[in-house]
Amino acid sequence: MKIFLVVFTLFYSAISFSQTDVRLYDIINSVSEDRLREDVKTLADFGTRHTLSDTISSTRGIGAARRWIKQQFDEISENCNNCLEVFFQDNFYEKGTNQRIIKDVNVVNVVAIQRGTKYPNRYIIMSGDIDSRVSDPTDYTSDSPGANDNASGMAGTIEAARVLSKYKFESSIVYLGLSGEEQGLFGGQGLAKYAKENNWNIMGVLNNDMIGNIKGVDGIIDNRTFRIFSEPITTDETDPENLARQARARRFYGGEVDGISRQLARYVYKTTKTYMPEMNPLMVYRLDRFGRGGHHRPFNDLGFAGIRIMEAHENYTQQHQDIRTENGINYGDTFEHVNFPYCKKLTAVNAITLASLAWAPPAPNEVGIGGIVEPSAKLKWNKVDGAQGYKIYWRNTTSPTWDNFRYVGDVNEFTLTGIVVDNSLFGVAAVNEDGHESVVVFPNKIIR
Repeated sequence: MKIFLVVFTLFYSAISFSQTDVRLYDIINSVSEDRLREDVKTLADFGTRHTLSDTISSTRGIGAARRWIKQQFDEISENCNNCLEVFFQDNFYEKGTNQRIIKDVNVVNVVAIQRGTKYPNRYIIMSGDIDSRVSDPTDYTSDSPGANDNASGMAGTIEAARVLSKYKFESSIVYLGLSGEEQGLFGGQGLAKYAKENNWNIMGVLNNDMIGNIKGVDGIIDNRTFRIFSEPITTDETDPENLARQARARRFYGGEVDGISRQLARYVYKTTKTYMPEMNPLMVYRLDRFGRGGHHRPFNDLGFAGIRIMEAHENYTQQHQDIRTENGINYGDTFEHVNFPYCKKLTAVNAITLASLAWAPPAPNEVGIGGIVEPSAKLKWNKVDGAQGYKIYWRNTTSPTWDNFRYVGDVNEFTLTGIVVDNSLFGVAAVNEDGHESVVVFPNKIIR
């Protein structure tokens, strides 16, 4: 009888960690295409949201846009018994800070925090950009509706707040509207610095920049594929000695593509393939598009995990363009070019990622690995609060995703017998009783 109970318990535990959480399907279904359409239209109708544009008008310019965004977060908060902390966060930049700051400007972000019940200082962030631009980045008066770039990402962030505010989470979720992106990523710089100064423990930043276009300039129409940009090694540029030490360790033990941002990208990939298998997440091994940048980068620069989620096929006739018709082509980032069923899908991708991480236990902060000249891989990690057990993941050294795992229960060390440490890469994730997992942590020390 005792043997039966032990076997049953082990079987039940294995099954429980292979099932999905039905609440995430409800979250997917709750994302509203109609609300996304209404919000993108409202943002585009402000005429221009250029960082240097009008801040006094109630109908035109970035001032009106950011006040409207704050109002949306305030209304969401009222409907969830004041579950959001909503505020402006700003930084002043003088004329000449760079060639695109042609007059003094206060770069103002809109922040809405859904405070976690157990880990209020652990944050997962979704961001969209408030500002827009035309061909000349210093032209702050011409019409610049910025429907896809980036009213789509901003509307997706607002919609995620509407949906997820109906739930309670152990960790905090931040819904963020960032300004100054087109002028030099100033909004992200300001908020990342604010987070650092306030000792935020950031699990990751999901930067959504253009999530509404399915028809690329390359002629491809694709409403299922999206890109996840992540740099291989997210580093704190303020600590050069640590950077050098990490570089020396990677030379002998690997990890060239296993920084915290890359693990966050893999988390999005895995969550999407589990709950939205019809989607095709494309991990791109690059910080951002070739020679270009986005608002996750300032967070990466300060050592935070951050990725960019965006459409797979861009249309450059609709990006950073004066509104005009030329040689039969309608230029400009206008409302009619946004595909809202696709925008809904990418908003849902973000929402289930936010929820999964906010429901998950913290990740181990120390993972050791050993097994040199042995026919096995040994792993040891620190236990974390809220974990019912742990998963060891491994993959071929050339694989982009974690392809194999073993649930090992509530222990803090385990030996994978018969798996040679030389031939694979390894990591550990914490798992709670609902099956929600932390991000995978790549080994950060060697055990003998």
